[in-house]
Amino acid sequence: MATTNISDKDGNMINAADATIPSDRHFRNAWTLSGKTITEDLTASKVIFKDKIREVRKPLLDAEDVVYMKALEAGDSSAQAASVTKKKALRDAPAASAISSADTIAKLKAAWDTSTLGDSPYA
Repeated sequence: MATTNISDKDGNMINAADATIPSDRHFRNAWTLSGKTITEDLTASKVIFKDKIREVRKPLLDAEDVVYMKALEAGDSSAQAASVTKKKALRDAPAASAISSADTIAKLKAAWDTSTLGDSPYA
C-alpha cells in the first residue's frame, strides 16, 4: 500500500494519515509542520494573499485602462477622474491595512476588498 506524504513550505514531510491538516488548501504553500500538526504560516499566507490580489486585479486594471481611454477620447473629465480613482484603489489593494493587521487566517481571508476586487476566492 502506498503512503501519501504531505510536505510543508520548507520541504518537511509527514505521512498524511498521521497529520492534522488545515480544513482548506487556500494557503497550501504556506503550510508549516510542527510535530504532526500542519498549520498555515501567517506571514507566508499574506504573501500568497497579496499575489492573489495582483492576479485578480490585472484584468481589472486592463479593463479600466479602456474605460479611461474612452473617457479621454470623449473629453469626459468626470469619467476620467472616476477611472483614475478606481485604478488607484486597485493598485493600493495589496497594501491594505486589513492585510497587514490580520493576526489569523480567518481575518486575512476577510481582508479581501470585494468592492474593489469583486468576489472573494476565499469565501
